Amino acid sequence: MEKANGCISRPSRKRKLPQGNDMLNFSLDELSDDLLERVLSRLPTSMFFRLGSVCKRWKSVAASESFKLACSRIPSREPWFFMVDPSLNQSVVFDSAERSWKKLNHPPLLSNDCNRDSIPVAAAGGLVCFRNTSGDYLVCNPVTGSCRELPPVNVDSLDQPLHAIAVNAYSNYSYKLVLVSGELSKLSFKVYNSSADCWEEEIMLRRKTNDCAELDLNDDNEDAVYFLSKAGNVVATNMQKSPSKQFSSVITRKDGEEIVYFLSSSGTVVACNLTQKHFSEYPRLLPVFFEYSIDVVECKGEMLVVMLSEFFESASLRVWRFDEKTKTWNQIASMPPAMSHEFYGKKVDVNCVGAGDQIFICLSSVELCSYVLCDIVSNEWVELPKCCMKGEAMDFMSAFSFEPRIEACV
Repeated sequence: MEKANGCISRPSRKRKLPQGNDMLNFSLDELSDDLLERVLSRLPTSMFFRLGSVCKRWKSVAASESFKLACSRIPSREPWFFMVDPSLNQSVVFDSAERSWKKLNHPPLLSNDCNRDSIPVAAAGGLVCFRNTSGDYLVCNPVTGSCRELPPVNVDSLDQPLHAIAVNAYSNYSYKLVLVSGELSKLSFKVYNSSADCWEEEIMLRRKTNDCAELDLNDDNEDAVYFLSKAGNVVATNMQKSPSKQFSSVITRKDGEEIVYFLSSSGTVVACNLTQKHFSEYPRLLPVFFEYSIDVVECKGEMLVVMLSEFFESASLRVWRFDEKTKTWNQIASMPPAMSHEFYGKKVDVNCVGAGDQIFICLSSVELCSYVLCDIVSNEWVELPKCCMKGEAMDFMSAFSFEPRIEACV
């Protein structure tokens, strides 16, 4: 240290750039293949489609199995929402990270004559499950376009009324498809295990003894129950829902238990505990004849209900959580009245899907079609822009949430 004007001067702590600014001239080409793969794996998934056009080396990296392994080590990716349109013959997604619409290549297998009318029925991890008109299932990775047909379900199982279809992804290389069927008083479930590539034996579900639901499940009851359908019409209980949400259901994993939730034909939530092998019904949010549209979603391992109802000449869209201790429904989020009032008197159909703290909501009727993202933590509601393809706005009935992962195997 040197003295200056009687004071001790201290050495500067500022870093000096290397001579020649070597760091500014750094190139990704200097990275080893392993490091380059790890860097590229952190790019948004939408960028993966462009890697092959950058240079030969990046194209080679994008096609390698080790790059897929590097991608699998990324804990999570912002969800994409696979949209369901009336024609059901194309793949359009909403990218929640970039807040933009994208059109993907439709899997060739879904264009075959026997699968041409297949509809998406469930999604999990990086996969979307389709069901064709014959009752067979196909699993697809929408990002890569890879798709495969699952072994046919046992013929005897096809005779039972099907209530729920759910997919549970255990990793990017293993998943299970769950089917819940039977009469409401006598439910059973069947599981396809991708690891073994086969359907497991059908398992019966007993009714939980302390079930607090008030519905009469006597199959011999000849009195028809009428309710407001998801399309906004008053119908009998034996009428089917719209194709894309006919088997609307969610699956959760909590405290080591797997539970499938679905809506009964009269609008109650049915919970099927696959681990304990029993089922129960939740109390109604509104009376059976009250006018409303309802859907179930899963957010961070928890089942929630989204309901659009009308009261005092206005419409209300709210999110509800069931308290297992008090056996009551509690509101956790509500659309601002200025937004929800637009849906009053328009017979709006609500179809929803959850992803993390977000709920993607499709609101459709003869008069309108709108898409809203709800953040259940901040209670923020954002209306999304219209999806335009070739200059024309597209209308979607519903959506399924999945993680865009190129490494997800079918």
